Amino acid sequence: MPHHTPLIATIVTGLALAFVFGALANRLRISPLVGYLIAGIAIGPFTPGFVADQDLANELAEIGVILLMFGVGLHFSMRELWAVRNIAIPGAIVQIAVATLLGAALAHVLGWSAGGGLVFGLALSVASTVVLLRALQERRLITTERGQIAVGWLIVEDLVMVLTLVLLPAIAPLLGGHAENAAPGRLVVDVNQLMTTVAITIGKVALFVAVMMIVGRRVIPWVLHYTAHTGSRELFRLAVLSIALGVAFIAANLFGVSFALGAFFAGLILSESQLSQQAANESLPLRDAFAVLFFVSVGMLFDPKILVDQPMAVAATVLIIVIGKSLAALAIVRAFGHPMSTALTISASLAQIGEFSFILAALGMSVGLLPAEGRDLILAGALLSIMINPLLFAGLDRIKLRSEKVAEGAKAATEPEIPIAEEPVPVTTLQGHTIVIGAGRVGKRVVDALAPHHQPLYVIDESDEQIKQLNARGIEGISGTATTLLHAANPAKAAAMLVAIPSNFESGQIIEQGRAANPHMPIIGRAQSEAEAEYLRSYGANEVVITTDTLADALLDSYHETITSLGTGASTQQITPAAEKSSENNDERQS
Repeated sequence: MPHHTPLIATIVTGLALAFVFGALANRLRISPLVGYLIAGIAIGPFTPGFVADQDLANELAEIGVILLMFGVGLHFSMRELWAVRNIAIPGAIVQIAVATLLGAALAHVLGWSAGGGLVFGLALSVASTVVLLRALQERRLITTERGQIAVGWLIVEDLVMVLTLVLLPAIAPLLGGHAENAAPGRLVVDVNQLMTTVAITIGKVALFVAVMMIVGRRVIPWVLHYTAHTGSRELFRLAVLSIALGVAFIAANLFGVSFALGAFFAGLILSESQLSQQAANESLPLRDAFAVLFFVSVGMLFDPKILVDQPMAVAATVLIIVIGKSLAALAIVRAFGHPMSTALTISASLAQIGEFSFILAALGMSVGLLPAEGRDLILAGALLSIMINPLLFAGLDRIKLRSEKVAEGAKAATEPEIPIAEEPVPVTTLQGHTIVIGAGRVGKRVVDALAPHHQPLYVIDESDEQIKQLNARGIEGISGTATTLLHAANPAKAAAMLVAIPSNFESGQIIEQGRAANPHMPIIGRAQSEAEAEYLRSYGANEVVITTDTLADALLDSYHETITSLGTGASTQQITPAAEKSSENNDERQS
């Protein structure tokens, strides 16, 4: 058995410490992201004790970025993306320009070259994919207008950075550096070669998009549908991961497109399939685990000494990221006529930097433009801005509450009220209704059975499409996670609640909330085993249907009826006691 296992050691220590510090951060009522970053610092090279493999951690984090962008693509459509082009394209370009100028000005004050200032400013201008999407997902903003603008903005930034990474080695000699992996001092720039490089890069991106639109649109959904028809959940999950990672890898190696952008387009193509929601669910566990490793990898890069050695430079860097970029984005969004709430949300989402900044900093150093001091400031700015970002959203929540009070006192508002950090969650006015948690195969059958009897229903499901279909039938509901949205169903006034989702952990939390809101409401849950049923009962479920027993009883009843109809009496006599015994056991359990 080999004892030198850096990959296993990195994953185990990274996830374990992330859990410990994340739980502690959650206990202190701050974002778990802070705990993940501290876990990275703890296993990084600048603190005593165990040191994880940084290169491996970065590659693992890249998988998280791929899966996260793939998931975002699954909830998008080309029509929605095209609809925000008028603000996303000019907005991202202007914001990059403003942040680059601010970064270059700070670099000039610190005595760096113009080339170093350009690289530094560009590194401060691009937001972290993981942080931005996490913030939007936590606030259910991905499918809203502001979420679409933010993601479109992010994609434009991604494309600009891809072009920058290709062009920087070619123009480095002109900026005072040297070609990548070449000796310093060579200042010759071939303009024709530079123009050719630009044309090839744009052509590769265009070719990738064309291939995905023409070939990918047919092949990717077909592969997933074919796999679904095999009936193997394991193969389906493997197909989803293969598509996400495979397209990202091909995009990066054949077309020069970033992993994140390639994965996003794979998800975007797959979003047109009816299996998109199932694909999103299957990739969710790995997506969350590897996203955590991304934050751990960021923490590993941070050297706390820089806070002591250059506190003013660090403070100025953080101000450019958090204030400079935010104000630029705010002004741009407002200039395009969007409400202040949308502008504030987008500016807060972009007020941090991440993975592309690290890549650009490393390239800037390799071509002799960015000093080591610049890399350290970028890393410090990334870590601190990621820590500050959740606080910005918390501040926006307070601004929202304050503005609501002012608007209520004045009895007038200057623009339609739109929440800043979260979409409004209207509480239903239904009373004596039945709450159904989950509209999957089980929950949908429950709804279909109750609806014809004019039973008032309120449904909570993660699929926005399912809720839209139910709304079209006159059934109230909301899309999202039931653990955070149960209050919208008005459980205090409900007659009953049916929890039809298969996740036992989430079901326990939902049942606990429902019981706290309405101590007398009958709650029925769903479990796979007697142990899971006891778990749900301990949280307040009155009844729990054990699906394996129910399925066995249904099979035995069907078998009994079939044998009886065929007139084979001997077989009927053999099966009847077993069926009755199973039914009796089930009755005893329910009572």
